[in-house]
Amino acid sequence: MPINITMPALSPTMEEGNLSKWLVKEGDKIKSGDVIAEIETDKATMEVEAVDEGTIAKIVVPAGTEGVKVNSLIAVLAADGEDVKAAASAAAGGAPAPKAEAVAPAAAPAPVATSAPAAAPASAAPAAAPTKADGSRTFSSPLARRLAKETGIDISAVAGSGPRGRVVKADVEAAVSGGAKKAAAAPAAAAAAPAALAKGPSDEAVLKLFEEGSYELVPHDGMRKTIARRLVESKQTVPHFYVSVDCELDALMALRAQINAAAPEKDDKPAYKLSVNDMVIKAMALALRDVPDANVSWTDSAMVKHKHSDVGVAVSIPGGLITPIIRHAETKSLSAISNEMKDLGKRAKERKLKPEEYQGGTTSVSNMGMMGVKNFAAVINPPHATILAVGAGEERVVVKKGQMVIVQAMTVTLSTDHRCVDGALGAELLQAFKRYIENPMGMLV
Repeated sequence: MPINITMPALSPTMEEGNLSKWLVKEGDKIKSGDVIAEIETDKATMEVEAVDEGTIAKIVVPAGTEGVKVNSLIAVLAADGEDVKAAASAAAGGAPAPKAEAVAPAAAPAPVATSAPAAAPASAAPAAAPTKADGSRTFSSPLARRLAKETGIDISAVAGSGPRGRVVKADVEAAVSGGAKKAAAAPAAAAAAPAALAKGPSDEAVLKLFEEGSYELVPHDGMRKTIARRLVESKQTVPHFYVSVDCELDALMALRAQINAAAPEKDDKPAYKLSVNDMVIKAMALALRDVPDANVSWTDSAMVKHKHSDVGVAVSIPGGLITPIIRHAETKSLSAISNEMKDLGKRAKERKLKPEEYQGGTTSVSNMGMMGVKNFAAVINPPHATILAVGAGEERVVVKKGQMVIVQAMTVTLSTDHRCVDGALGAELLQAFKRYIENPMGMLV
């Protein structure tokens, strides 16, 4: 029987993506595990694998198509022994294919996409399929899903009477009359929140201020739209509080030079080369370990206290910004952090990061020192409660014991979510960070 290949959900929040490239063509035979396409999300390009074996009968969505909804039909696979032309004709004619295939990211541990009816156009596919408590998919008709939403019923808790346990309208109506479990209101409220965010001026309002022909319009891509949405959400929902401190760098620079000079050779080059930013990451991770009350995330019902310091590092890439994460940074050596950051940064610029490599984290570091920026305040990246903005290291004149001396120093500014990190707690965290920067041997023990 024909098998539907659908647009996979490559992250929990993904609603659509760009089908950037097909790595197979119609008539190709594929087996489970073969990489068949490249999907571009807002911040990464990921390969997807086939789950079943067969022959590509029909490519429904051509390469280069943007805004393909999750779960929408992108291709049809003819199962082994099945007539390929018949499968392709069924797809073109709108006959539903009875079996659906999920596709998974090549580097992911398990399939994450779900199926859609063969006859459904891409634009009509649901954004996401409801799932049961055990993670399995709840099959349901569009009418049943709409009715469940209108009545507040949790459709994943409804027993389906249709084919393959599919939930139909009658099942939802029976659940309503029987007092079935209501869907949680919090996710719905959270989903509605972004819609209430303030919008910018319209195209017409802006363009009328400029002479016609004196500009060109560059449409926003998915990354820029995501950055804009998240920044507006952060500034409208997170009450920011800022704390700044100056850190002397002489001891850190000396230790860095000593560690780099001691690096063993590997393939005719040093096994590692520490940057100041690597040491900043480690210092921030240790500071959060020492001040655990600041290693938190805010939710409306509880404070999320994290057991490890997962430090996101802002990396500028063409068209935007991404924040790959050093997990459990407080437990890693400086050389391990340095090599991991180099790998993440390289793949970030190539847009090859997996979602789990840039989503989540407990804090962030944004370093503009290499650009000559003396100090700045960064915007918090939810669900983080803090972000550290790092300025340039420079020679400064300071007074010590009544004498003017020249030191290397930098200014750092901590932005905190005032709902969970008060001013005094933020200052305590920043002082812990300053101690590690000015006494860097503490990062080695």
